[in-house]
Amino acid sequence: MYSTRLLCALTATTLVGSTSLTLAQQANPRQQPGASVTLFAPEQHDLYDGRFILSASRVYMVGTLNDPPGWDHMDNAAKTVKPVSGGVEIDVDEIKNTGKFEARLKVPEGDLVLSVDRFHEFNPCQNGGIVASLHEHGTDSGCGDNSWPKTFVFLAGWGYGKATLNGKPLYQDYEMHFMVTQGIRDRKTLQVRYPMPDRKLPGGEVNPAAQQLDFYIRSPQTNPKNTPAREVFAHFFAMEVTWK
Repeated sequence: MYSTRLLCALTATTLVGSTSLTLAQQANPRQQPGASVTLFAPEQHDLYDGRFILSASRVYMVGTLNDPPGWDHMDNAAKTVKPVSGGVEIDVDEIKNTGKFEARLKVPEGDLVLSVDRFHEFNPCQNGGIVASLHEHGTDSGCGDNSWPKTFVFLAGWGYGKATLNGKPLYQDYEMHFMVTQGIRDRKTLQVRYPMPDRKLPGGEVNPAAQQLDFYIRSPQTNPKNTPAREVFAHFFAMEVTWK
């Protein structure tokens, strides 16, 4: 369990002697230095069943499937963001690291279907491939890269999946990731204020009064001309999330 790994790490920290206090204050995905709210982890509840059922709508696509090399599919300025019809269904078991993620979308190129075939842990903080209640991204969360600002993640999944376009195979065995987060994108402009030069507070450049779903499928092949540096990085986000 994620909590067991974290407990072992913290126990080892207390054995270091004079440096223990400093190490204990370093960020990890579940405990952020300076945070004024403490939450119990999901697995610290007797009734936790690990089942998360959600849907998402008001989906936007960043760029297109056929952009020439040199694209920016993070696009914090929202210059290439466009709405697409369709929605996302999630039904996963965080304890067993199993379940369903499927997005059925109408994009400019046609009918696109994205689905996770198997969940997989690429990093220890991913807890087997599906995890709930952690901090991710930014430069000081203790988990994930800095492509997105630090945010509290209500639910996230990583693994391998596929995409079909108009019923025909498009991508196969590509890496996929989804995360239900605090508001990374502005409700009106859809822009991301990150990095934020005048950031004064430690909580990350997000709006905790909003919630969104972010997801992508990416190729194993890289391309340094692109942002992120992948040959394929099909990136989407949804601004309405419904818990069931």
